[in-house]
Amino acid sequence: MSQAVNKQVQRLLKSGGSFEPSELLAAIEPVAVEAGVLWSVADCSRARNRSAVFRAIVKAVDYPEFIPGKFDALYDCLCDTLLDQRVGLVLVLNAFHSADEGLKKDIDGILQVFNDAIDFAQENGKIFIFGIEHAGRHPDADPGVVHNWSDAHD
Repeated sequence: MSQAVNKQVQRLLKSGGSFEPSELLAAIEPVAVEAGVLWSVADCSRARNRSAVFRAIVKAVDYPEFIPGKFDALYDCLCDTLLDQRVGLVLVLNAFHSADEGLKKDIDGILQVFNDAIDFAQENGKIFIFGIEHAGRHPDADPGVVHNWSDAHD
């Protein structure tokens, strides 16, 4: 690990914040896990709207309740999860299709919630770190082709 990367990882583990998964994922995961931070990856590859992203996050952090597609509910989910942790939480949004029309309008709200969660974590002696792996747009649908959730699991 280079000196610059090591400093960035240590800064994140001290005060929380955001990171670019394409640059730091391999470096931060083992250090965070060793430090006792909950490592969570939300698979957003199929998410086409805010509600689906929230479901992916809830599943990743193993939150025991359904949350509606409201930003306040996402904030509550993250804060409750943080309070349940000894050290804190790393959340990675994997394959987040931020260029999809259904998600473009929500990216600022999601980032605001994540930044508010960083503040909440600091106020409560925890750390919250997040990274978003942007995946552009979903491909356009093929007319006449029906895709089922089970298609990917065959």
